[in-house]
Amino acid sequence: MPTVVNVHEAKTHLSRLLDQAHAGEEIIVAKAGKPYARLVPLAPQADARRPGRLPGRIGDAFFEPLPEEELSAWEGS
Repeated sequence: MPTVVNVHEAKTHLSRLLDQAHAGEEIIVAKAGKPYARLVPLAPQADARRPGRLPGRIGDAFFEPLPEEELSAWEGS
């Protein structure tokens, strides 16, 4: 169940509310009882891609040209 706070309380306790959202709690900010915004934690950042992570796992056969029958299947001929 998300916590609902009004705008005045959100401005007064923003740091605490951010800590709660970072910890996984959902905070709804309301104005005159009407929900206006939601504070939720950000999704974790994916690790950056690094080239060369598969040394020795892809053999030379991977880079050989495809046989004609397979090429025509891909090309729809």
